[in-house]
Amino acid sequence: MNTIATQHRAHTQLPSLVEWLSNLPALGTVRPLFDNHLIKVEVTRDDTGVVVRAELPGVDPDKDVSVTVRDGVLHIRAERSESTESQGRSEFSYGSFLRALALPAGAREDDITAAYDKGILTVTVPVSAETPPAEKTIAISSAE
Repeated sequence: MNTIATQHRAHTQLPSLVEWLSNLPALGTVRPLFDNHLIKVEVTRDDTGVVVRAELPGVDPDKDVSVTVRDGVLHIRAERSESTESQGRSEFSYGSFLRALALPAGAREDDITAAYDKGILTVTVPVSAETPPAEKTIAISSAE
């Protein structure tokens, strides 16, 4: 006699994927940092140096953006906050951005310049035309 095994779906304590997803906020209400803009950063290098361009729309470069360099690393920081009020309802959004970029050998840290124009931050890092030092082998001593 053939018996047909029936499969029973075991109930678990975990909700189904559909139930879990239905509890998430609608995509239209989720805002990435910097108000629906993903921060795009472009780094290019030529014979004269490195140019970093970052899209930072809607920020005040004097108050909201800082560019620093320390120990051969360029740091770009930006913060943005915005609030609107209409019909007795207020809404606010905020976000921050941080990018750290290692500078190449020969970067002249004292000559770095930064400019902000039409939402684009451009940081120019001049690099010396000097040949970087050759690789040096370090002798390893043993404890014997």
